[in-house]
Amino acid sequence: MSDTSQRPAFGSAIYYRDPRAALAWLEKAFGFTTQFVVTTPDGKVCHSEMRFEDGYIMVCGEWPGMPSTSPAAVGGKNTQSVHVQLGRGLDAHCERARAAGATIVREPEDQFYGDRVYAACDPEGHVWSFGETVRQVSREEAEQASGLKIDGWI
Repeated sequence: MSDTSQRPAFGSAIYYRDPRAALAWLEKAFGFTTQFVVTTPDGKVCHSEMRFEDGYIMVCGEWPGMPSTSPAAVGGKNTQSVHVQLGRGLDAHCERARAAGATIVREPEDQFYGDRVYAACDPEGHVWSFGETVRQVSREEAEQASGLKIDGWI
């Protein structure tokens, strides 16, 4: 998507104590690209957007009185995570994140549904997972491999 007036139908907002540092870190660790940054008159980042392939993420500062905050402000607790599907190069992506200081909480591993996945925490404790499809798997094959009942399939 090169037209910045068009966004994917779905995105996510992530809140940071230090969004400016988060922007730099997310670029270095995960390869995201900063699209734009909105600052207050005193220079604090209040909103920004980053792109990765055909997706986007909003990186925001904490707002007093709002129910959104960094995991760093609540003892590292997370109620959600962001998943990014890579086209290829998952293992190299993981090593890039590790070299940038990410805490790898789930090493790259092949999954029963045909993806290879890893998960990492950023410096403020947000959990990010990354996947790459390594083989096509039927629903029946996934059910057999996992022992789970799966309704619907991709």
